[in-house]
Amino acid sequence: MATARVILLLLALVIAFPCGSYARTIIHAKSLIDGINDKPIEQVSIVVEDGRFAQIVAGYIQPGEGDELIDLTRHTVMPGLMDMHTHLSSEFTKDAYSEGFFLNPTDYAIRSTVFAKRTLMAGFTTVRDVGDDGMVIVSLRNAVNAGLVAGPRIFTSGKAIGTTGGHADPTNGWNEELRGDPGPKQGVINGPEEARKAVRQRYKEGADLIKITATGGVLSLAKSGQNPQFTDEELAAIVDAATDYGFTVAVHAHGTEGMKRAVLAGVNSIEHGTYMSDEVMRLMKKHGTYYVPTILAGRFVAEKAQEDGYFPDVVRPKAAAVGPQIESTFAKAWKAGVTIAFGTDCGVSPHGANAREFLFMVEQGMPPMAALQSATMTSARLLGVEDELGSIAAGKLADIIAVTGDPIEDISLLKSVDFVMKDGVIYKKEDA
Repeated sequence: MATARVILLLLALVIAFPCGSYARTIIHAKSLIDGINDKPIEQVSIVVEDGRFAQIVAGYIQPGEGDELIDLTRHTVMPGLMDMHTHLSSEFTKDAYSEGFFLNPTDYAIRSTVFAKRTLMAGFTTVRDVGDDGMVIVSLRNAVNAGLVAGPRIFTSGKAIGTTGGHADPTNGWNEELRGDPGPKQGVINGPEEARKAVRQRYKEGADLIKITATGGVLSLAKSGQNPQFTDEELAAIVDAATDYGFTVAVHAHGTEGMKRAVLAGVNSIEHGTYMSDEVMRLMKKHGTYYVPTILAGRFVAEKAQEDGYFPDVVRPKAAAVGPQIESTFAKAWKAGVTIAFGTDCGVSPHGANAREFLFMVEQGMPPMAALQSATMTSARLLGVEDELGSIAAGKLADIIAVTGDPIEDISLLKSVDFVMKDGVIYKKEDA
Protein backbone atom coordinates (compact mmCIF):
# COMPACT_ATOMS: atom_id res chain seq x y z
CA MET A 1 0.00 0.00 0.00
CA ALA A 2 2.80 2.41 0.88
CA THR A 3 4.48 1.68 -2.47
CA ALA A 4 1.24 2.35 -4.33
CA ARG A 5 0.80 5.68 -2.56
CA VAL A 6 4.35 6.70 -3.55
CA ILE A 7 3.66 5.82 -7.20
CA LEU A 8 0.42 7.81 -7.19
CA LEU A 9 2.23 10.80 -5.66
CA LEU A 10 4.95 10.67 -8.32
CA LEU A 11 2.35 10.48 -11.10
CA ALA A 12 0.59 13.50 -9.65
CA LEU A 13 3.85 15.45 -9.61
CA VAL A 14 4.59 14.54 -13.24
CA ILE A 15 1.12 15.75 -14.27
CA ALA A 16 1.49 18.99 -12.28
CA PHE A 17 5.08 19.66 -13.40
CA PRO A 18 5.64 17.89 -16.75
CA CYS A 19 9.25 17.42 -17.89
CA GLY A 20 10.43 20.14 -20.25
CA SER A 21 7.73 22.60 -19.20
CA TYR A 22 9.10 25.92 -17.97
CA ALA A 23 7.42 29.19 -17.04
CA ARG A 24 8.32 31.88 -19.54
CA THR A 25 9.32 35.47 -19.01
CA ILE A 26 7.86 37.85 -21.59
CA ILE A 27 9.33 41.34 -21.93
CA HIS A 28 7.42 44.09 -23.70
CA ALA A 29 10.01 46.59 -24.95
CA LYS A 30 9.33 50.07 -26.34
CA SER A 31 12.48 49.78 -28.43
CA LEU A 32 15.03 47.04 -29.03
CA ILE A 33 18.70 47.51 -29.89
CA ASP A 34 19.57 43.91 -30.67
CA GLY A 35 23.36 44.19 -31.09
CA ILE A 36 23.23 43.39 -34.82
CA ASN A 37 20.97 45.83 -36.65
CA ASP A 38 22.06 49.44 -37.08
CA LYS A 39 18.65 50.82 -36.13
CA PRO A 40 16.40 50.12 -33.13
CA ILE A 41 13.28 48.00 -33.61
CA GLU A 42 10.09 49.44 -32.13
CA GLN A 43 7.52 47.59 -29.98
CA VAL A 44 8.96 44.13 -29.50
CA SER A 45 8.17 41.14 -27.28
CA ILE A 46 11.12 39.11 -26.05
CA VAL A 47 10.38 35.62 -24.76
CA VAL A 48 12.87 34.10 -22.31
CA GLU A 49 12.72 30.44 -21.37
CA ASP A 50 15.18 28.33 -19.40
CA GLY A 51 17.79 31.09 -19.36
CA ARG A 52 17.78 31.70 -23.11
CA PHE A 53 15.98 33.79 -25.67
CA ALA A 54 13.18 31.67 -27.10
CA GLN A 55 11.53 34.21 -29.40
CA ILE A 56 11.77 37.83 -30.47
CA VAL A 57 8.36 38.87 -31.81
CA ALA A 58 7.07 42.09 -33.37
CA GLY A 59 4.34 43.68 -31.28
CA TYR A 60 3.21 42.91 -27.75
CA ILE A 61 2.12 39.30 -27.29
CA GLN A 62 -0.06 38.25 -24.38
CA PRO A 63 1.43 36.07 -21.65
CA GLY A 64 0.05 32.61 -21.05
CA GLU A 65 -0.89 31.06 -17.76
CA GLY A 66 2.12 31.03 -15.44
CA ASP A 67 4.16 33.40 -17.61
CA GLU A 68 5.81 36.44 -16.04
CA LEU A 69 5.25 39.72 -17.88
CA ILE A 70 7.81 42.53 -17.56
CA ASP A 71 6.62 45.90 -18.81
CA LEU A 72 9.49 47.85 -20.38
CA THR A 73 7.27 49.86 -22.72
CA ARG A 74 9.03 53.07 -21.64
CA HIS A 75 12.48 51.58 -22.11
CA THR A 76 15.11 50.77 -24.69
CA VAL A 77 16.19 47.14 -24.28
CA MET A 78 19.69 45.97 -25.25
CA PRO A 79 21.96 42.94 -24.87
CA GLY A 80 23.93 42.80 -21.64
CA LEU A 81 27.02 44.97 -22.04
CA MET A 82 30.57 43.60 -22.13
CA ASP A 83 33.74 45.22 -20.78
CA MET A 84 36.92 43.69 -22.18
CA HIS A 85 39.35 45.26 -19.70
CA THR A 86 38.66 45.19 -15.97
CA HIS A 87 40.50 44.41 -12.74
CA LEU A 88 37.84 43.24 -10.28
CA SER A 89 40.15 42.47 -7.36
CA SER A 90 41.02 46.09 -6.59
CA GLU A 91 40.18 49.75 -7.00
CA PHE A 92 42.95 52.31 -7.27
CA THR A 93 43.52 54.89 -4.53
CA LYS A 94 46.52 56.91 -3.40
CA ASP A 95 47.22 54.09 -0.91
CA ALA A 96 47.33 51.39 -3.58
CA TYR A 97 51.12 51.12 -3.59
CA SER A 98 51.33 50.30 0.12
CA GLU A 99 48.14 48.40 0.91
CA GLY A 100 49.47 45.19 -0.60
CA PHE A 101 51.82 44.91 2.37
CA PHE A 102 48.87 45.01 4.78
CA LEU A 103 46.06 43.18 2.97
CA ASN A 104 45.71 39.43 2.55
CA PRO A 105 44.49 37.64 -0.59
CA THR A 106 41.24 37.05 1.27
CA ASP A 107 40.80 40.82 1.66
CA TYR A 108 41.06 41.25 -2.09
CA ALA A 109 38.70 38.33 -2.62
CA ILE A 110 36.02 39.88 -0.43
CA ARG A 111 36.44 43.25 -2.11
CA SER A 112 36.14 41.61 -5.52
CA THR A 113 32.62 40.38 -4.69
CA VAL A 114 31.55 43.98 -4.02
CA PHE A 115 33.11 45.24 -7.25
CA ALA A 116 31.59 42.35 -9.23
CA LYS A 117 28.07 43.12 -8.03
CA ARG A 118 28.55 46.83 -8.69
CA THR A 119 29.63 46.01 -12.26
CA LEU A 120 26.64 43.76 -12.87
CA MET A 121 24.20 46.35 -11.51
CA ALA A 122 25.70 48.86 -13.96
CA GLY A 123 24.52 46.64 -16.83
CA PHE A 124 27.75 44.79 -17.62
CA THR A 125 26.87 41.11 -17.68
CA THR A 126 30.20 39.89 -19.12
CA VAL A 127 33.76 41.08 -18.48
CA ARG A 128 37.34 40.14 -19.18
CA ASP A 129 39.54 40.51 -16.12
CA VAL A 130 43.04 41.05 -17.47
CA GLY A 131 45.48 41.00 -14.60
CA ASP A 132 45.19 39.55 -11.12
CA ASP A 133 47.59 38.81 -8.29
CA GLY A 134 47.18 35.17 -7.37
CA MET A 135 43.95 33.26 -7.84
CA VAL A 136 41.39 35.79 -6.64
CA ILE A 137 39.51 36.28 -9.92
CA VAL A 138 39.66 32.61 -10.90
CA SER A 139 37.90 31.90 -7.62
CA LEU A 140 35.49 34.80 -8.13
CA ARG A 141 34.61 33.51 -11.60
CA ASN A 142 33.91 30.08 -10.18
CA ALA A 143 31.75 31.52 -7.40
CA VAL A 144 29.73 33.58 -9.90
CA ASN A 145 29.27 30.54 -12.14
CA ALA A 146 28.09 28.50 -9.16
CA GLY A 147 25.54 31.17 -8.22
CA LEU A 148 27.23 31.94 -4.90
CA VAL A 149 28.08 35.55 -5.79
CA ALA A 150 26.18 38.09 -7.90
CA GLY A 151 28.44 39.33 -10.66
CA PRO A 152 29.09 39.40 -14.38
CA ARG A 153 30.22 36.40 -16.39
CA ILE A 154 34.00 36.53 -16.06
CA PHE A 155 36.79 35.55 -18.45
CA THR A 156 40.06 35.94 -16.59
CA SER A 157 43.74 35.93 -17.54
CA GLY A 158 44.86 35.30 -13.98
CA LYS A 159 48.28 36.83 -13.39
CA ALA A 160 49.49 38.99 -16.29
CA ILE A 161 52.84 37.97 -17.76
CA GLY A 162 55.73 40.47 -17.90
CA THR A 163 59.51 40.49 -17.98
CA THR A 164 61.98 41.19 -15.19
CA GLY A 165 61.60 44.82 -14.14
CA GLY A 166 58.79 45.34 -16.65
CA HIS A 167 55.16 46.25 -16.20
CA ALA A 168 53.56 43.24 -14.39
CA ASP A 169 56.74 42.44 -12.44
CA PRO A 170 55.03 42.57 -9.01
CA THR A 171 58.26 43.50 -7.18
CA ASN A 172 59.05 46.77 -8.98
CA GLY A 173 60.02 49.46 -6.50
CA TRP A 174 60.36 47.10 -3.54
CA ASN A 175 63.16 46.98 -1.02
CA GLU A 176 66.06 44.87 -2.32
CA GLU A 177 65.63 42.31 0.46
CA LEU A 178 61.96 41.82 -0.45
CA ARG A 179 62.35 41.95 -4.21
CA GLY A 180 63.72 38.46 -4.84
CA ASP A 181 63.70 37.01 -8.35
CA PRO A 182 60.13 36.16 -9.40
CA GLY A 183 59.74 33.71 -12.26
CA PRO A 184 57.08 32.19 -14.53
CA LYS A 185 54.89 31.08 -11.62
CA GLN A 186 54.65 34.73 -10.55
CA GLY A 187 54.17 35.82 -14.17
CA VAL A 188 57.72 37.07 -14.83
CA ILE A 189 59.69 35.58 -17.71
CA ASN A 190 63.01 35.90 -19.49
CA GLY A 191 63.42 33.92 -22.69
CA PRO A 192 61.14 31.67 -24.78
CA GLU A 193 61.18 28.65 -22.47
CA GLU A 194 60.10 30.68 -19.46
CA ALA A 195 57.45 32.33 -21.66
CA ARG A 196 55.98 28.91 -22.49
CA LYS A 197 56.11 27.87 -18.85
CA ALA A 198 54.23 31.00 -17.78
CA VAL A 199 51.42 30.24 -20.26
CA ARG A 200 51.24 26.66 -19.03
CA GLN A 201 51.14 27.90 -15.44
CA ARG A 202 48.12 30.06 -16.26
CA TYR A 203 46.48 26.99 -17.80
CA LYS A 204 47.22 25.02 -14.65
CA GLU A 205 45.62 27.76 -12.55
CA GLY A 206 42.45 27.80 -14.61
CA ALA A 207 42.79 31.01 -16.63
CA ASP A 208 40.60 31.67 -19.68
CA LEU A 209 43.07 33.77 -21.68
CA ILE A 210 46.59 35.17 -21.53
CA LYS A 211 47.51 38.78 -20.76
CA ILE A 212 51.02 40.10 -21.38
CA THR A 213 52.57 43.52 -20.87
CA ALA A 214 54.48 44.15 -24.07
CA THR A 215 55.61 47.66 -23.06
CA GLY A 216 56.11 49.71 -19.95
CA GLY A 217 53.08 50.90 -18.03
CA VAL A 218 51.73 54.06 -16.47
CA LEU A 219 51.12 52.94 -12.90
CA SER A 220 54.11 50.63 -12.41
CA LEU A 221 57.04 51.95 -10.40
CA ALA A 222 59.38 52.10 -13.38
CA LYS A 223 60.61 55.02 -15.44
CA SER A 224 59.39 54.18 -18.93
CA GLY A 225 55.78 53.66 -19.93
CA GLN A 226 56.60 53.00 -23.58
CA ASN A 227 59.68 50.84 -24.03
CA PRO A 228 59.27 47.37 -25.62
CA GLN A 229 59.72 44.66 -22.99
CA PHE A 230 59.46 41.36 -24.90
CA THR A 231 61.73 40.05 -27.63
CA ASP A 232 60.28 38.67 -30.85
CA GLU A 233 61.26 35.18 -29.72
CA GLU A 234 59.46 35.57 -26.38
CA LEU A 235 56.33 36.86 -28.10
CA ALA A 236 56.37 33.98 -30.57
CA ALA A 237 56.66 31.49 -27.71
CA ILE A 238 53.74 33.13 -25.87
CA VAL A 239 51.48 33.01 -28.92
CA ASP A 240 52.49 29.45 -29.87
CA ALA A 241 51.89 28.13 -26.36
CA ALA A 242 48.63 30.07 -26.05
CA THR A 243 47.41 28.59 -29.32
CA ASP A 244 48.25 25.09 -28.08
CA TYR A 245 46.14 25.63 -24.96
CA GLY A 246 43.22 27.37 -26.65
CA PHE A 247 43.96 30.83 -25.25
CA THR A 248 43.63 34.23 -26.86
CA VAL A 249 46.31 36.79 -26.01
CA ALA A 250 45.54 40.30 -24.77
CA VAL A 251 48.43 42.76 -24.83
CA HIS A 252 48.95 45.80 -22.63
CA ALA A 253 50.90 48.23 -24.78
CA HIS A 254 51.53 51.98 -24.79
CA GLY A 255 54.64 52.27 -26.98
CA THR A 256 54.71 51.80 -30.75
CA GLU A 257 57.54 49.27 -31.08
CA GLY A 258 56.10 46.88 -28.48
CA MET A 259 52.70 47.05 -30.19
CA LYS A 260 54.21 46.35 -33.60
CA ARG A 261 56.10 43.31 -32.34
CA ALA A 262 52.98 41.95 -30.63
CA VAL A 263 50.71 42.41 -33.66
CA LEU A 264 53.23 40.72 -35.94
CA ALA A 265 53.48 37.84 -33.46
CA GLY A 266 49.75 37.21 -33.87
CA VAL A 267 48.17 38.40 -30.63
CA ASN A 268 44.42 38.99 -30.46
CA SER A 269 44.05 42.44 -28.90
CA ILE A 270 46.00 45.56 -28.04
CA GLU A 271 44.94 47.22 -24.78
CA HIS A 272 45.36 51.01 -24.33
CA GLY A 273 47.41 51.52 -27.52
CA THR A 274 48.38 55.01 -26.43
CA TYR A 275 51.13 55.82 -28.93
CA MET A 276 49.78 53.63 -31.74
CA SER A 277 51.23 54.70 -35.09
CA ASP A 278 49.59 54.67 -38.50
CA GLU A 279 51.77 51.67 -39.37
CA VAL A 280 50.51 49.74 -36.34
CA MET A 281 46.92 50.58 -37.27
CA ARG A 282 47.48 49.20 -40.77
CA LEU A 283 49.04 46.05 -39.33
CA MET A 284 46.15 45.58 -36.90
CA LYS A 285 43.63 45.80 -39.75
CA LYS A 286 45.69 43.34 -41.82
CA HIS A 287 46.02 40.81 -38.99
CA GLY A 288 42.53 41.25 -37.51
CA THR A 289 43.85 42.53 -34.19
CA TYR A 290 41.27 44.14 -31.91
CA TYR A 291 41.83 47.46 -30.14
CA VAL A 292 40.58 47.92 -26.55
CA PRO A 293 41.14 51.65 -25.87
CA THR A 294 40.35 52.27 -22.13
CA ILE A 295 39.81 56.04 -22.50
CA LEU A 296 38.21 56.11 -19.05
CA ALA A 297 41.45 55.01 -17.38
CA GLY A 298 43.38 57.64 -19.32
CA ARG A 299 40.98 60.34 -18.14
CA PHE A 300 41.17 59.13 -14.56
CA VAL A 301 44.97 59.03 -14.29
CA ALA A 302 45.36 62.38 -16.06
CA GLU A 303 42.99 63.99 -13.55
CA LYS A 304 44.69 62.38 -10.56
CA ALA A 305 48.12 63.45 -11.85
CA GLN A 306 47.06 67.01 -11.02
CA GLU A 307 46.72 66.12 -7.32
CA ASP A 308 49.87 66.46 -5.25
CA GLY A 309 50.79 63.21 -3.54
CA TYR A 310 48.29 60.99 -5.32
CA PHE A 311 50.91 59.25 -7.49
CA PRO A 312 54.61 58.56 -6.76
CA ASP A 313 56.95 60.95 -8.55
CA VAL A 314 57.97 58.31 -11.12
CA VAL A 315 54.34 57.71 -12.08
CA ARG A 316 52.97 61.26 -12.16
CA PRO A 317 54.46 62.49 -15.48
CA LYS A 318 53.45 59.27 -17.25
CA ALA A 319 49.87 59.62 -15.99
CA ALA A 320 49.67 63.25 -17.07
CA ALA A 321 50.81 62.46 -20.62
CA VAL A 322 48.82 59.29 -21.33
CA GLY A 323 45.24 60.46 -20.76
CA PRO A 324 44.92 63.02 -23.57
CA GLN A 325 46.97 60.86 -25.93
CA ILE A 326 44.66 57.83 -25.58
CA GLU A 327 41.72 59.98 -26.68
CA SER A 328 43.39 61.24 -29.84
CA THR A 329 44.66 57.74 -30.66
CA PHE A 330 41.15 56.36 -30.29
CA ALA A 331 39.77 59.00 -32.67
CA LYS A 332 42.42 58.14 -35.29
CA ALA A 333 41.94 54.39 -34.91
CA TRP A 334 38.18 54.69 -35.35
CA LYS A 335 38.59 56.78 -38.51
CA ALA A 336 41.20 54.32 -39.80
CA GLY A 337 38.81 51.38 -39.46
CA VAL A 338 40.56 49.46 -36.68
CA THR A 339 38.16 47.01 -34.99
CA ILE A 340 37.35 48.42 -31.54
CA ALA A 341 36.09 46.37 -28.59
CA PHE A 342 34.81 48.14 -25.50
CA GLY A 343 37.09 48.28 -22.46
CA THR A 344 37.52 50.61 -19.50
CA ASP A 345 40.33 49.39 -17.21
CA CYS A 346 37.93 49.76 -14.27
CA GLY A 347 39.88 49.00 -11.15
CA VAL A 348 42.09 51.91 -12.13
CA SER A 349 38.93 54.06 -12.14
CA PRO A 350 36.00 53.07 -9.88
CA HIS A 351 33.99 49.96 -10.63
CA GLY A 352 30.40 50.46 -11.67
CA ALA A 353 31.14 53.62 -13.66
CA ASN A 354 32.07 51.60 -16.76
CA ALA A 355 29.44 53.31 -18.96
CA ARG A 356 31.35 56.61 -18.83
CA GLU A 357 33.56 55.10 -21.54
CA PHE A 358 30.64 55.38 -23.99
CA LEU A 359 30.51 59.14 -23.49
CA PHE A 360 34.21 59.53 -24.26
CA MET A 361 34.00 57.27 -27.33
CA VAL A 362 31.12 59.31 -28.74
CA GLU A 363 32.93 62.58 -27.91
CA GLN A 364 35.83 61.36 -30.05
CA GLY A 365 33.65 60.69 -33.10
CA MET A 366 32.28 57.17 -32.73
CA PRO A 367 28.53 57.01 -33.46
CA PRO A 368 26.43 55.85 -30.47
CA MET A 369 25.22 52.67 -32.21
CA ALA A 370 28.79 51.70 -33.11
CA ALA A 371 29.84 52.31 -29.50
CA LEU A 372 27.06 50.02 -28.28
CA GLN A 373 28.04 47.34 -30.79
CA SER A 374 31.64 47.56 -29.55
CA ALA A 375 30.30 46.45 -26.14
CA THR A 376 28.06 43.72 -27.54
CA MET A 377 28.76 41.75 -30.72
CA THR A 378 32.31 43.02 -31.27
CA SER A 379 33.32 42.06 -27.74
CA ALA A 380 31.56 38.71 -28.10
CA ARG A 381 33.64 38.01 -31.20
CA LEU A 382 36.85 38.94 -29.39
CA LEU A 383 35.92 36.44 -26.67
CA GLY A 384 34.92 33.82 -29.24
CA VAL A 385 31.41 33.52 -27.75
CA GLU A 386 29.37 35.21 -30.48
CA ASP A 387 27.18 32.10 -30.81
CA GLU A 388 26.04 32.51 -27.20
CA LEU A 389 26.31 36.22 -26.37
CA GLY A 390 26.45 39.70 -27.85
CA SER A 391 22.98 40.02 -29.35
CA ILE A 392 19.34 39.40 -28.53
CA ALA A 393 18.55 36.48 -30.80
CA ALA A 394 16.71 33.17 -30.41
CA GLY A 395 18.86 30.49 -28.77
CA LYS A 396 21.39 32.82 -27.15
CA LEU A 397 21.85 33.28 -23.42
CA ALA A 398 19.32 35.75 -22.03
CA ASP A 399 21.44 38.74 -21.02
CA ILE A 400 19.36 41.94 -21.19
CA ILE A 401 19.60 45.48 -19.88
CA ALA A 402 17.19 48.40 -20.24
CA VAL A 403 17.31 52.17 -19.84
CA THR A 404 14.52 54.73 -19.83
CA GLY A 405 14.64 56.73 -23.05
CA ASP A 406 16.80 56.45 -26.17
CA PRO A 407 20.57 55.98 -25.69
CA ILE A 408 21.19 56.66 -29.38
CA GLU A 409 19.93 60.20 -28.79
CA ASP A 410 21.59 60.49 -25.36
CA ILE A 411 24.40 58.01 -24.72
CA SER A 412 24.71 59.22 -21.11
CA LEU A 413 21.51 57.29 -20.30
CA LEU A 414 23.70 54.18 -20.07
CA LYS A 415 25.10 55.53 -16.81
CA SER A 416 21.73 54.72 -15.19
CA VAL A 417 20.48 51.23 -16.02
CA ASP A 418 16.98 50.31 -14.80
CA PHE A 419 16.88 46.59 -15.60
CA VAL A 420 19.49 43.83 -15.63
CA MET A 421 18.97 40.17 -16.53
CA LYS A 422 21.75 37.61 -16.86
CA ASP A 423 21.14 34.02 -17.95
CA GLY A 424 17.41 34.69 -17.63
CA VAL A 425 17.71 35.74 -13.96
CA ILE A 426 16.61 39.26 -13.03
CA TYR A 427 19.16 41.08 -10.86
CA LYS A 428 17.82 44.63 -11.12
CA LYS A 429 14.33 45.92 -11.81
CA GLU A 430 13.72 49.63 -11.27
CA ASP A 431 10.66 51.47 -12.63
CA ALA A 432 9.88 48.44 -14.75
